[in-house]
Amino acid sequence: MKKEDKKRIKAVIGKYIRDPHVQQMKEYIQHGNVTTYSHVISVVKMSFYLNKRLGLGADEEVLFTAALLHDFYLYDWHDKPLTDLHGYRHPYRAAENAKKIFDVNDKVYGAILTHMWPFTLFKLPKTKEAWIVCMADKLSSMAETLWLRK
Repeated sequence: MKKEDKKRIKAVIGKYIRDPHVQQMKEYIQHGNVTTYSHVISVVKMSFYLNKRLGLGADEEVLFTAALLHDFYLYDWHDKPLTDLHGYRHPYRAAENAKKIFDVNDKVYGAILTHMWPFTLFKLPKTKEAWIVCMADKLSSMAETLWLRK
């Protein structure tokens, strides 16, 4: 990734990554031995790459913010019982946390809420940014699960 690309990303997510709530994501494992924080940073980078490479012209403010906060649920999902249905419920928790803590706009909220499609069958992404975050999350998660395990 070019230096100017990194600057564009940091210009959007810099205010969030300094926040203690976002830093808290470093305490939780997401996939394999990858923290939730590292995972969301990977999704931001993958979202940038997909948007640029495919010439999608997504709103980068919405895209990078949603990518960073898509798993902003702030707990260790490994400690939850199977009946908690983390896969189905965490998008709601992440979206609500993003709204409560950062007052994100509706497009960011919607992208966070729908990032688990098709797992959450009826929560279909509706915007370009939401589709990109959804796909970037799947690609990053697959890499973390298959190649970055303990």
